[in-house]
Amino acid sequence: MSTFSRTAVRQALDGISGILVTPFDAADAVAPARLRPIVDQAVAAGVHVLVANGNTSEYYGLLPSEAETMVHAAAELVAGRVPLLAGVGRSVKEACHLAQASRRAGADALMVHQPPDPFVAPRGVVEYVRRIAAAGEGLPVVLYLRNESIGIGTIEALCQIPEVLGVKWASPTPLLLAEAIRRTRPLGLAWVGGLAENWAPPFYAVGARGFTSGLINVVPERSVAIHAALERSDFGSAMALIADMLPFEELRAQEHNGANVTVVKSALQRMGLDCGATRPPSAWPLSPEASRTLDALLSGWDLPGLR
Repeated sequence: MSTFSRTAVRQALDGISGILVTPFDAADAVAPARLRPIVDQAVAAGVHVLVANGNTSEYYGLLPSEAETMVHAAAELVAGRVPLLAGVGRSVKEACHLAQASRRAGADALMVHQPPDPFVAPRGVVEYVRRIAAAGEGLPVVLYLRNESIGIGTIEALCQIPEVLGVKWASPTPLLLAEAIRRTRPLGLAWVGGLAENWAPPFYAVGARGFTSGLINVVPERSVAIHAALERSDFGSAMALIADMLPFEELRAQEHNGANVTVVKSALQRMGLDCGATRPPSAWPLSPEASRTLDALLSGWDLPGLR
């Protein structure tokens, strides 16, 4: 069963939602035990929420059984120290099954991936989320919106679903985000910037107090420092900290964003925390030029265990 109340999860979502990688071994099997030092480091640094089966977790590259294994493993490793969000998605039946498994594992909330189906009706998305919420049997729900193509009216309808507690906004449209927040303000939802640290300031300015991070797998202290600067309205310090880590995010955006997880796992390897390769269609390994850039960046960060 979940550890944190709905109120506690809502409060935590105003902080950093750290998206955990999924470790693989040399035979390309999930290797959950390799996640332990990453989880422990993130919790110790002050990351507010951890997320299993997000995009940095390579959710779309996992078998349903592997996704279930990883949410159980993440719950055991987190051990109730911070709230755990469990990503669910793909077909509605698969999403409902994983929602039930995540609840049994002890997840504190569900993060519903935006359906990637080529034939998505706005009203169909509302029914999709309703069914997943019902399968979660009371678990809070965080919507993950990668674009606003379903329309602001549908987004507003989704927010009216009783289980919905927050929205992860992963579209570079802060003015539309501001409008969505304005329309739903009486609901008291958490709005989470879903485009990592470099988009945190403009999203924060319009009302998204939390942000997601894949950087927390590598240097969670840097993400926590950025959030702390935003919380004290020190935008100058926040921007300086972001400028220092921006090359990391720029590397992740290469190859049509296909190097996103590749960069994270490559950095972990260099730190002695081998989480294996990424799976196709992700890029693996890093290109020689990107590898040299990453080496130079990490050496400047003076990371422990760096090889």
